Amino acid sequence: TGELVTHPLKFTGDTLSVNVSTSAAGSLRVELLQPDGSPIPGFTLDECQVIFGDVIDRQVSWSAPSKLSSIAGQPVRIRLVLQEADVYSFQFQNAKR
Repeated sequence: TGELVTHPLKFTGDTLSVNVSTSAAGSLRVELLQPDGSPIPGFTLDECQVIFGDVIDRQVSWSAPSKLSSIAGQPVRIRLVLQEADVYSFQFQNAKR
């Protein structure tokens, strides 16, 4: 089990993707935070769809209908919560159309 919280950063785009590898029982969840560490409604850990498997470009999604582009350009922190998982990278980008 592990957790990582980034320094505040600004991003552009409307999706967040990760390169992750988990064990069969492992998982990754992602939460977006205000610079002060408080969760951003719509992007909380509880709302994150659990990610598992070995994928190079997996899009992170949350159950709330909030759009990631609505907070683009604002400073955010990314909180990654891992259970038997390795995260190699994450990237904000525009959805492939």
